[in-house]
This record gives sequence, C-alpha cells and structure tokens, in this order.
Amino acid sequence: MVTMLPTRAVGELTLADVLPSCTRALDGEPNPLELPAAERILVVLVDGLGTAALRARAGHARTLAAALTRRSSLVSGFPTTTAAALSSLTTGTRPGEHGIVGYTALVPAAGAVVNQLSGWSDDMLPATWQRRPTVFEQLRDAGIPTNTIGPAKYASSGLTQAILRGAEYVPAGSIAERFAAARRLFDQGGRRLVYLYVPELDQLAHAKGWESDRWLATLETLDQVYGGFVSQLRRGEGLLLTADHGVVDVPATGHVLFGEVPSLVEGVAHVGGDPRCVQLYLDPSLSVPDARAAADRLADAWRAAEGSRAWIATRDEAIAAGWFGPEVDDEVRPRIGDVIVAARKLVAYYDGRGGDTAGQSMIGQHGSLTDEETMVPLLRAGVFAR
Repeated sequence: MVTMLPTRAVGELTLADVLPSCTRALDGEPNPLELPAAERILVVLVDGLGTAALRARAGHARTLAAALTRRSSLVSGFPTTTAAALSSLTTGTRPGEHGIVGYTALVPAAGAVVNQLSGWSDDMLPATWQRRPTVFEQLRDAGIPTNTIGPAKYASSGLTQAILRGAEYVPAGSIAERFAAARRLFDQGGRRLVYLYVPELDQLAHAKGWESDRWLATLETLDQVYGGFVSQLRRGEGLLLTADHGVVDVPATGHVLFGEVPSLVEGVAHVGGDPRCVQLYLDPSLSVPDARAAADRLADAWRAAEGSRAWIATRDEAIAAGWFGPEVDDEVRPRIGDVIVAARKLVAYYDGRGGDTAGQSMIGQHGSLTDEETMVPLLRAGVFAR
C-alpha cells in the first residue's frame, strides 16, 4: 500500500463551490465563498490560467494581478483537465459524482476509451453521461435567467449540451466581444447569472507554451478587457474570474514512451487520461480479486520505473485519497483507470506503440496534481471585492 500519495482535504474550496455560491448570493444567503448578496453575477472561466502563471507574469496583467489576495486562489480539482473541471464548475459536484473523469476515459458500453470533449455518441449521450443537474438548470427552474457566452463553434457541441444545459448560449467572437455581450445582458436588469468562457490562453499554451510571447500578448489583452469591464460594474453587480487548471511547459526531453517497456503495459487493455495523468485500464472481464491483483502488480512496476517522477495509484488508492472527490458513485468507478500515473516532474507520458505520436507536439500540458496545475485564481470584483 502506498502511503505517500497526495490527499485532498474534504472541506477545501474547489471549482465545485463557485457556482453554488453564486446562486446563494443571488438570494442573499450564506455560501462557501462568503460572497455578499448580488443582483447580477458574471463568472469568467479562463481556460489554462493557473495562479502560478498569473503571479509569474503579474507585470503584464496588472489589473488581474492586483486582485490576487490571500483568499484569491482555490483548487481546481482532479484531474486538471478541461472536461472534468468545467463539469465540476457547472454542476457543483466532483468527478466522482458527475462522471467526467479525464480527457479521455473508458466508456464501458462502447468498450473503448473516448475523448470527453468531443466523442459524443449513443454510447456517451450528453444528457446522461454527465450525471448531475447543472446549476443553470436549477436556476432556470427557480425562474432566474442564466446565460453562457463563448465562441460560436461551441454553441451546439456535445460538451455544451452536457455541462451548460439550462442556460441560453450567446455566441460572441473575440474576448472583447464576449465581455461586451455580458454587459448587454447585465443592462437588461433583474437577477441573472452569466458564465463567460475564454479558451485562448489554453490553446496557445498547448501550441506555443505559457511562457511564449503569444501567450503573454493574449494575457495582456485579457487584462485590458477585464479591467474595462470591471470599471463599468454597477451597484449590485459582482464578478468572479477563475480557471479550470494551470499549465506547465514540458520539453521534448521530458517525453516518456512507456509503451516501449513491457512491464508498464502488462495486461493493459486501454490507455486513457492525459499525458500528465495517464489512466491504464485492465481487461474488464477479470474478476474483482484478479483485477485488484493485476492492478497492484502494474502499479508496482510503474513505481519501480517512474516513482521518482510521478505519483502512482491504483483506482482504489486514488479514490481513498479523495482524488475524485469525497464520493465516487458505483456507476463512475469503471470509468476510472485501474492504475493512474500522475506526473509530478516536468514529464509527459505517451504510449508510443505502433508509431502513435498523438499529442507529442504539445508544449503546455496539464492534468496532474502539482500546484502549478491545481491552483487557480479566484478574483473578485464589483460588489464581491468589498
């Protein structure tokens, strides 16, 4: 049994606390984030903007950085991948409950690992694969308008149907156009919750790295637009800015082709997750005792080979450590890998068998449990800043 796995405190604040706190603030009720009462709330999700990166580039994001205080960070959750984190944000639950447990994950009905952002099908229906009501559905049922603002290409995607259901989608182009759309919605008056998505920093981090000039220029644009919106906030209006995860830049020298080592893929039927959070699935036809014994052997092989660079846990160990939240429903358990390899150094794990090079061109990466990936900002403005 591994004794040095990082654990998650039951009461720590995570992305799952953000929107439920906003709904209570709309009613003037106490909430986990201690938000005061507000009439209109904008929640901005900046994909890939970790607290560490924002602090490191504070001179290029003076308005955003000025809002960083002792209470201005929280934990994204695990795994630190967009599909799982956004599901936690919009449902107020953790992956063990909502069921989105990785970038790719085993879909038992399909007998295959499927992309959780785009692989929607009859075996992975948006209405049921994501297993919890969204905060937007709850507010809709209470008669409070909600909107989501993002690029037009996401308006009817399977992920939008899975995690943003209940809200009216407002397509908008640039970052500035999205904030302008939020201002127009606020100007309609009345109680309202608006969610605004900014994917550009994550996209640039994957392609160029978070330390690149293009990433930095986009951060400067976001800072300028954010500052302009904040200056227009009126009485009763509040804004929160957060992120789904941070990013680390992994050099090509940090790529590990584990498929070339027989002991690291012994008995593995499917490979899922992210390069920084690999989930290894064994033959699902194994009996429970045989599966646990095989998982222990596989985990031991990984610890012998990669224990200095990664946290390695069996499914049972990861669940016991609270990685997927305080509760993991029985329906969700088989979606989680039998063995999980979570990078703690600047490495990324690739199968590599059969000449597969998918994802190896990415520079910025995420998925694991390091502070750089898990800690995200929670910036407050308007009535929330007081």
